[in-house]
Amino acid sequence: MSNAPLMPMATAVWLVENTTLTFRQIAEFCKLHEVEIQGIADGEVAKGIIAYNPIIAGQLTKEEIELSSKDTNRPLQIQNTDIKISSENKKIKKYVPLSKRQDKPDSALWLIKHHSILKDSQVAKLVGITKNSVVAIRNKSYWNFNNLNAKDPVAMNLFTQKNLTEAIEKAERRIKREKKEKEKAKQSTKINNDQ
Repeated sequence: MSNAPLMPMATAVWLVENTTLTFRQIAEFCKLHEVEIQGIADGEVAKGIIAYNPIIAGQLTKEEIELSSKDTNRPLQIQNTDIKISSENKKIKKYVPLSKRQDKPDSALWLIKHHSILKDSQVAKLVGITKNSVVAIRNKSYWNFNNLNAKDPVAMNLFTQKNLTEAIEKAERRIKREKKEKEKAKQSTKINNDQ
């Protein structure tokens, strides 16, 4: 898998939806089979996989895509596979311009739709809005709910894919723990009833 893009299937979905590249070019770039790319285009493969933009990820440039779109024999060249993930926890509140502030409720709506297992507090922390706003969006009682458009917060640079993956893993662990506790409670009730 050397020199394959990060999340090849999701990247292939994005390339199929957003470029005029041939199936062969996308298959070679994503290290997938051409038949898989055909399946993505037909909607038979990668159902439910959210497209991953390789331009935002810094793995491709618009220029690179344009060059290969003009020449069907030209393979795509991956930009950078060394994604730097720093282990330092930087707690720097960054200023969000007014024009971008609407993106936060839009992103919260996207998280609620696509990752319903996340707790309201997790969504609030990721996106950077209050928990009350998240609850209002979830209940459709948010003051501006009718004007919200679900937008992918990772694609909009509100936080990283790593942050999202960590939050989802934490939520999955919580659900497993709660399930175990319910089963224990059920068993102890059954034992008490049997006695």
